[in-house]
Amino acid sequence: MKALLLENIHPEGERLLTERGFEIETRKGALDEAELIEALAGVQLLGIRSKTQVTAKVLEAASDLIAVGAFCIGTNQIDLETAAAKGTAVFNAPFSNTRSVVELAIAEIISMARRLTDKNASLHAGVWDKSATGSHEVRGRTLGIVGYGNIGSQLSILAEALGMRVLFYDINDKLALGNARKCDTLEELLAEAETVSLHVDGRAGNAGMFGATQFAKMRPRSLFLNLCRGFVVDHEALRENLLSGHIAGAAVDVFPEEPKVMGEPFVSPLQGIPNVILTPHVGGSTQEAQVDIGRYVATKLGDYVTSGATPMSVSLPQVAMDDVTDGPRLLYVHRNVPGVMGHVNGVLAEAGVNIERQMLSTRGELGYVVTDVAGAVSDEAIAQLQALPETVRLRVID
Repeated sequence: MKALLLENIHPEGERLLTERGFEIETRKGALDEAELIEALAGVQLLGIRSKTQVTAKVLEAASDLIAVGAFCIGTNQIDLETAAAKGTAVFNAPFSNTRSVVELAIAEIISMARRLTDKNASLHAGVWDKSATGSHEVRGRTLGIVGYGNIGSQLSILAEALGMRVLFYDINDKLALGNARKCDTLEELLAEAETVSLHVDGRAGNAGMFGATQFAKMRPRSLFLNLCRGFVVDHEALRENLLSGHIAGAAVDVFPEEPKVMGEPFVSPLQGIPNVILTPHVGGSTQEAQVDIGRYVATKLGDYVTSGATPMSVSLPQVAMDDVTDGPRLLYVHRNVPGVMGHVNGVLAEAGVNIERQMLSTRGELGYVVTDVAGAVSDEAIAQLQALPETVRLRVID
């Protein structure tokens, strides 16, 4: 089998897939839709990060593709609905770079509070500005976290350890950690927080969620961070509030439009403004996080191909399986309708196939059943299963 790895995925991922027997092709940057369709001919596994868009058109054209690995937290760059409809497994690394993002957020909160970037720029320009004006401790300050998932909740813990008071807002009911307090509305959080940090997911409904209206409701001279998704924030509105002084500082790691490869020009309305930290989407880019992501996603991909296991898949129902038994293993993705298992087992019974073990899981309109059988399964039986109206994808591991 062949795997295509894009966007500088860590060599640890490549090493693990190579050990599993995959032929590996790597490319440094992202590919556009047409390039990706061409590159996926004869490819069973695709590994990407955040910039490559795996659209419905790509998935429809990639007839050989079995699984996609997002070597990052988010999966909004992948059409998950089409992936599910095609029976294509998708895996990501929802926890692996959490700590790295949180540490960057903490570093940036302190840097903005102390105006370290301005002090650094002055010294590089030969200006000695030893002054406490505008420089503050973070201890005792109020941090408002918008989005209390894996990253937001861990940021809450570390910020409280620094002596900060923590508020959070999430559209889902989340358990407060430590002494953090849940706000019922975003407006409540913005009215109290002196620093606001965004950690929402990449769902389409979050596009443009933070703009002129939200900035106006923030406390005067507060700090603002966005380390989640670029399209969440109106950068022109942020620029206006920074220039007016309503917002005292900002740290931004993600942008609505980002270069596809290293070295491409970058332009932002936030460039050149004092006490603004701009970083090139490196929240999770530490050596430790990238090794862990490479190991985690590559292992999930390898396990799915060799055993059919789908724990933590974001597109298929989750079935935990061990290594393949002596006989064949049938991996059957199907539409979740009444009677489908009777049809499948009926075909196997008529073919004289004895079922040794069977595990079924469903998710919405999709079902996934893994069946271990004794002895060979005839080509005729396989063809009959393929022809069932409920069939989405059938794969046999010998």
